[in-house]
Amino acid sequence: MKTIAISEFKTHCLQVLGRVARTKETVAVTKRGKPLVEVIPFRHSDESPSPGKLSGTFVFEKDIVSPLGESIWSACK
Repeated sequence: MKTIAISEFKTHCLQVLGRVARTKETVAVTKRGKPLVEVIPFRHSDESPSPGKLSGTFVFEKDIVSPLGESIWSACK
C-alpha cells in the first residue's frame, strides 16, 4: 500500500484518485506520519440483493416471558 502526506494529497487529489481508479491500488493518507484515511478503489458487488434471503434463519418464540417467570419482569406488574 502506498502512503501520501495529507498536504500532498490536497495538492494532487485528482491525480491520486485517478491513479487509485486505474491501478486498483489502495493509498493511505497520513497526517504527521500517522495514517488518517485510506483511499480504496470502488468495487461493484457481484451479488444482487434478493428478497427473502434470510427468511429461514430466524426463530420466533411464541411466549418469551413465561420460560423465565413473570415475577422477574417489572413490565408485567
